[in-house]
Amino acid sequence: MHNEKYQKGLAIRTQVLGEDYVQRSLENADEFTQPLQELVTEYCWGHVWDRKGLSLQERSMINLAMISALNRPHELKLHIRGALRNGLSREQIREILLQVGIYCGIPAAVDSFRIAREAFAEADAETDS
Repeated sequence: MHNEKYQKGLAIRTQVLGEDYVQRSLENADEFTQPLQELVTEYCWGHVWDRKGLSLQERSMINLAMISALNRPHELKLHIRGALRNGLSREQIREILLQVGIYCGIPAAVDSFRIAREAFAEADAETDS
C-alpha cells in the first residue's frame, strides 16, 4: 500500500502525462526500476507538483525550459505533451523555447523546436483519431 503523497502524485502525474504513459511506466517497472518509479511518483509529483505556490501551467513552463536546457529529448517531448494538457498554447511553448535559445544556446533551441514539432504532430494525430 502506498502512502497519501504517492497516491496524490500518481493522480497529478496521470493528469499531466496521460494515463497511457503512466500505466506503461508502472507496468514496465522491474525490480531494478521500481524504486525509481516510486521516487518519481511520490516526491516529484506528490511533494513538488502538488505544492500550491505554482500552478500546473507554471510548473510546465519551468520544466520545459530546464529540460530543454539539459538536452533531455525524451523527457522534453513528454513534458511538451504534458504542457499542452495543462493548457499551455503552442505559442507559449514556442516563446519558452526561444528564451532557451538565448540563454542556453541555439543548438538547444533547434533540437527543442524539432522535438516540439514531433510532440505537436503526435498530439494532433491523437485528436484526429
